[in-house]
Amino acid sequence: MGNENTEDINIEENIDETKLQNNPFAKDDSTLQQDVSNDEECEDAISSLKEEIDKINNQYIRLAADFDNYRKRQMQERESLLKYGAEEALKKMIEALDNIDRAKASVENIDDVNTVKDSYNLVFKQIYDVLGKMGLETIETQGKEFDPNFHEAVMQTPTSEYPENTIIAELQKGYKLGDKVLRPSLVNVAVAE
Repeated sequence: MGNENTEDINIEENIDETKLQNNPFAKDDSTLQQDVSNDEECEDAISSLKEEIDKINNQYIRLAADFDNYRKRQMQERESLLKYGAEEALKKMIEALDNIDRAKASVENIDDVNTVKDSYNLVFKQIYDVLGKMGLETIETQGKEFDPNFHEAVMQTPTSEYPENTIIAELQKGYKLGDKVLRPSLVNVAVAE
């Protein structure tokens, strides 16, 4: 009996060695050393990737903060522009208002109509000059062909004196700022009889 047990152990040892030789997952000492060095390389790569991710994340956070500051600054500038944008225009108009006040005071004791007329024309010209310097233009109408982009026809007069769609009379002046129409001219347009 004792011999049988010894043979069984030897067979098991042989089986274990055979299994280890044929097992692709079984590793010898040199393979284990390579795996350890591979693990260290992987850990180094992982740590360098983590550092790079942290660096990129910090850059993103800074960029997001810079953009948020830019957005807030733009909003403040826009509010300031809306609030104080007319400041220069109003400063220029104040001079015209001063002249209107002076003309009003001087007209009270004057019986000469020509002096009143001259004062009025002076103030009128000054206001138009100031508005012209700011870019305000009068829309031309008299004798022009009707253009719905610049004119609003409030009347149509059948006539043979003017060509059809010609503006006969301006009922209210129109104004534009550059290419933008601020107020269309109200006009009377000729139509065929």
